[in-house]
Amino acid sequence: MRKFLLALFVATVGGCTTLSDTYQVVRISTRLGDLFVWLYEEVPVHRQYFIDLTNSGYFDDYSFNRVIEGFVAQGGCPDTPEGFAYSIHLLEPEFRPQLRHVYGTFAAGRDNNPGKLSAGCQFYVVHDANGIARLDDNYTIYGFVFSGMEVIDQIVAVETDESDEPVETISLDINMINMTRAEIEASGFRIPE
Repeated sequence: MRKFLLALFVATVGGCTTLSDTYQVVRISTRLGDLFVWLYEEVPVHRQYFIDLTNSGYFDDYSFNRVIEGFVAQGGCPDTPEGFAYSIHLLEPEFRPQLRHVYGTFAAGRDNNPGKLSAGCQFYVVHDANGIARLDDNYTIYGFVFSGMEVIDQIVAVETDESDEPVETISLDINMINMTRAEIEASGFRIPE
């Protein structure tokens, strides 16, 4: 009986999470400040693709290239006149009914294509306080900005040209970092279980 209770205790305590648990998150640094992004595990292909591009330094040469106040701040590889039809970065969509385009959503950009294939090299952050329901189940959501939306507020307010590109470049410095549960939840974000 004593061994059973000890085993039960170890199994129970061993399965508990603590405030010191660490998680890998995205830090996007810009001249206007830092954003911190939680990547959803239920969208494994987009999540891993973004992590791989980040770890390879892919985004080092890119910027926020389309910013529209009350809509989105978009970064990564820019749109091209020919679209992404022949891009090596195309990913099959991973729509999840529980993931919606709310303020702070982090999602994959894409061109207009019948398969709704994502441009894995491009991302956007929703800036509309009411969300953008028309994008739900049309663009793959794979993360959420849990800290730094005040930086997005600044980014979408900069002067832009006729194609909504910032006149003064907002370069990206994107890294994967480890944060504790306590650090993440201090922002008010609840880590999905």
